[in-house]
Amino acid sequence: MKTDMTERAVYSAICSSDGLKAREIARVTGIERETVNRHLYGSPFMRELCWRDREFRWHGFIRQARPHKGLEDFCGFYSTVREFLSLGEKAWFERLCEGCSRVGRSLNDTRGLFHSFLDSRRVMEELFEALDDVGFTSYGDWEICFEVRIKRSGRIRIYADVLLITEDRVFSLEFKMKDAPEDGEVEQAAKYCPWLEVVFGPKYDVIPALVLTRAADQYGTAPIGRTDAFLPVCSGDMLFNLLDEYVGVIR
Repeated sequence: MKTDMTERAVYSAICSSDGLKAREIARVTGIERETVNRHLYGSPFMRELCWRDREFRWHGFIRQARPHKGLEDFCGFYSTVREFLSLGEKAWFERLCEGCSRVGRSLNDTRGLFHSFLDSRRVMEELFEALDDVGFTSYGDWEICFEVRIKRSGRIRIYADVLLITEDRVFSLEFKMKDAPEDGEVEQAAKYCPWLEVVFGPKYDVIPALVLTRAADQYGTAPIGRTDAFLPVCSGDMLFNLLDEYVGVIR
């Protein structure tokens, strides 16, 4: 699913102001007003991410600057990395479950959902420990999110496992307790990108990846469906390499 660049431009204009009318959005973006209105009133993303006041001015729910104020209202758990690491597993898990209930995430554990939550936390903790080991300690102010609600259409909602937000990149990490990727899971890891690119705007690069927590020493790519695009795939112990490739943590 490709990102609608018009939709991205409309939302970015809204989030860069204190409220814009449709005609003002059209003027700022250079997009025809009819097209602007079609996105404002017809796009599931925009209807989830914006609100209109009594004067017909549009506002965004999520700020497009750090910290991304409003993002917490779409997450099971949201904090800086520093705060995340200060929480014990029990306190973090309780906050996550409370947040999941708030954003409408089902907590049915029949398929090992809670185990997957704890598994993803473990891998993220190990990632930050590995960053410490090479002397890269500037990650404390990065933002981290678990179980991010994304509305695709109508009543369909999906939940991104983990977002790690640096100064200019969003790592969207899909966790699977497996040792090899499956085609459907690769496509699943990629499908959050359109929403994330709209939310975070043109100043951020969105990097999706599939993380296999039962694998070891794996780092590579996999094709995304029938497209010519490829998705990073790594084992949990090689997530460090993904960060190094895009952020340059080894100086």
